Amino acid sequence: MPKALVIDDDRSTCELVRRSLEKVDIQTVATQVFTEGLERVENEDFDVVLLDIMLPGISGLEVFKTIRQLDRKLPVIFITASDSSEIAIQAMQLGGFDYVTKPLDLPVLNEIVNRALATRRMMSVPVALPIDGDEAPDADAFIGRSPAMLDVFKMVGRVAAQNVPVLIRGESGTGKELVARAVYQFSDREGECFMAVNCAALPDSLLESELFGHEKGAFTGADKRRIGKFEACNGGTIFLDEVGDMSSLVQGKVLRLLQEQRFERIGGNETIETNVRIITATNRNLEEMVESGDFREDLFYRLNGVTISLPPLRERNGDVDLLLEHYLRIACEEMSKKHVEGISPEALAVLRTYRWPGNVRELRSVIRESLINATGPVIVPSFLPKILTDTESVPATTTGGTNGPESDLPPSDLGPFIARRIAAGSTDLYAEAVEALEKYLITRALQHTEGNQTKAAELLGITRGKIRDRVKSFGINLDKSITLEN
Repeated sequence: MPKALVIDDDRSTCELVRRSLEKVDIQTVATQVFTEGLERVENEDFDVVLLDIMLPGISGLEVFKTIRQLDRKLPVIFITASDSSEIAIQAMQLGGFDYVTKPLDLPVLNEIVNRALATRRMMSVPVALPIDGDEAPDADAFIGRSPAMLDVFKMVGRVAAQNVPVLIRGESGTGKELVARAVYQFSDREGECFMAVNCAALPDSLLESELFGHEKGAFTGADKRRIGKFEACNGGTIFLDEVGDMSSLVQGKVLRLLQEQRFERIGGNETIETNVRIITATNRNLEEMVESGDFREDLFYRLNGVTISLPPLRERNGDVDLLLEHYLRIACEEMSKKHVEGISPEALAVLRTYRWPGNVRELRSVIRESLINATGPVIVPSFLPKILTDTESVPATTTGGTNGPESDLPPSDLGPFIARRIAAGSTDLYAEAVEALEKYLITRALQHTEGNQTKAAELLGITRGKIRDRVKSFGINLDKSITLEN
């Protein structure tokens, strides 16, 4: 039976909490003296502590710090009669699991305690993905062992020493600038400067000035001469990100620079020669832009000396674990989270089955948010962003992708669903998982048969009456798209 400790100088609160928790089969020990509570934490095994912030002679926040020294994995729920936002912020900043105010809402309290117990159980299991290594991680390191990424590494090795333009293609967030830096670092220009410009981040006029510079008086606000990136980076490498967002005017000037290695500043007549290697990147379809007249065909072929295609994270089988461990170490270093041990098996199951539409950039963001949410040294599902643990928001992993009819189905991979229910303290997981799978199968069968219940029953090997019953209970709309009601 789970065991809870209540530390509160109000005897009536202790008794109220004890009765409420024992109704849901949680053994409860209560004390009105904080020193006794600390002694019990040191000598007994508890699964959760409910701690009053306003204790006689001492702040509950100070007591919490001592509890943390005794057991970093023990969830602590703060109780207080104060409505001060400052106290709430301090409590959560220290790493409290949650915060409730008096008078207590007992059903809500029981729910929070159950979540804390589930977190405690998952933290007690050895981590599935530990943080290895004592050396500070390199934030610019190129991480990957999947066949798709090995092909990228090989291309970088082949092209780095060749003085030709490189076009890097891939979805947003896949790490195109890291590829550009790798090409630069392994090139003969490694000792010279490297400059990166995001073409989508600047208006056309500012982008032109940023790249080529301008003379004093060239336009309103140009009160002095400015040296552009192409001039300042003479002998080095320039990385133009989101090159598909350049205006036709800038495209023309970049084309001339590629052809002749010379240009003029805005408002100037002096021809300036430069020797730069250009690496470009885009997540847009440049071929379609050429056909529509939005991108110059001659510039496209000039930039496309060698193409390196970066795979999306969902196609990098096996790389998610490596990236999680790498960026978790970086985030712990940046956020001074020195006591984090790693990721629990349940949380890792969620992270592995997520489709990562934002790619590596999203993965880094998820790690940071999870550390902010963490109230203990192990990352468990309840610390992850809700978009990962909410069943309805996890994209399906079926072969139909996300644009076909199967995109309207519940997830066919039960990993995230199971992890979410475990984190919620489910006591009926078998039935819940079976229902989720049944919902998926029947919806998929009806899509395949275009809503014909008789054919769907034959396909599944069940009666038409059972199909009809499940259509009603699951809220399946029998229109052309066959979708589930919210």
